[in-house]
Amino acid sequence: MSLKKMTYVVVAALMMSGTAFAQDASLPKLSVNAGLQAKLPEAIRTAGKMISVNNGSFPPYEIVTGTKLTGASADLTDAIGQVLGVKIEHESVSGLPAILAGINSGRYQFAFGPIGDFKSREEANDFVDWVQEYVVFAVQKGNPKSITSLDTACGQRIAVMAGGSAEKVIQVQAEKCKTDGKAAIEVQSFTDQPSSILAVRSKRSDAFFSSQAPLTYFVSQANGQLELTGVGQKNGFEDLYQGAVVPKGSPLGPILKDVVKVLMDNGTYAAIMKKWGLESNMIKEPGINLGGTLPK
Repeated sequence: MSLKKMTYVVVAALMMSGTAFAQDASLPKLSVNAGLQAKLPEAIRTAGKMISVNNGSFPPYEIVTGTKLTGASADLTDAIGQVLGVKIEHESVSGLPAILAGINSGRYQFAFGPIGDFKSREEANDFVDWVQEYVVFAVQKGNPKSITSLDTACGQRIAVMAGGSAEKVIQVQAEKCKTDGKAAIEVQSFTDQPSSILAVRSKRSDAFFSSQAPLTYFVSQANGQLELTGVGQKNGFEDLYQGAVVPKGSPLGPILKDVVKVLMDNGTYAAIMKKWGLESNMIKEPGINLGGTLPK
């Protein structure tokens, strides 16, 4: 079976089992907040809808099956739509560069993500941060290559998401390995999470370096074939915040921040995050452009 066909099989299996990962949660009833609705740009109020873009492969936040989006981000954007009195439509594209290009061209109003917030990205976009994340490794069960940190990644085949922050960190580490006289890292960049995980499960990669929340999800669905390592370490990052993305200076940024604050205050945010096993990623207050810097 080809790698591409195997990817489709793995994706289908993960999507079918994804609902088992989420726990039932009683969500508060929501009503339109007229004050926040009035702050929306006139074009959005007239259309009665907004388009949120995603890459379709960031569980348990974003899970796309056919044309249907589920996951924590889907639940939260549904709640945001209820508070603002508008319909949130979802479109999937391939990779972060396509997401950012679509937002800045005006094709999409925002990406709820969460997407990593870094000062370099804040030059062209604003981030409405609503989770804190950590970056770790997913490896084969038993960790046969003993990958526990960036330093132990030298000489290994490390899968990352193309265009993501983890790719940048691994590239910096690859240069450090060579400077230190160690074996080079083979950086393997993929456009989606399922392909990256499949590479580890099929032993084409030694580890997948990515956000802890989706890796926890994938490990839980891997029938004991995978485990996490490098947990509780900085792994090349400062405090890592992730959130929604809007064009630089967009009035939608402060509005989304205020809506997320409403959802935090009324318990909706906590209920949805707990439903999807994301308690450790919750933050107390949303913020705009809380991001740090990546290694040079």
